[in-house]
Amino acid sequence: MISLLWLLGGGLLLYLGAEALIRGAVALAVRAGMTPLVVGLTVVAAGTSMPELVVSVLSSVRGEGAIAIGNVVGSNICNILLIAGVAALIRPITVQRAIV
Repeated sequence: MISLLWLLGGGLLLYLGAEALIRGAVALAVRAGMTPLVVGLTVVAAGTSMPELVVSVLSSVRGEGAIAIGNVVGSNICNILLIAGVAALIRPITVQRAIV
């Protein structure tokens, strides 16, 4: 039960921190004169990767390199498969027999 509370609390703090980071970064970028497209492509993309960066840096500092590597590999696999899945929902992906 306590583990579930820690998980929910951590998830809530992660959400609130990411929300504050993105809002602040977007406001700063708009004040600097960036177009909404540039804000969307750079600031928001960097902000959504910040949790992985923090976990990797903290685990490396603590000498737990395996966690950093697992974080990077897992994040990349998840991102690639999510993008491929959404693309396949929009338009079926065809594969030639020679490739398989």
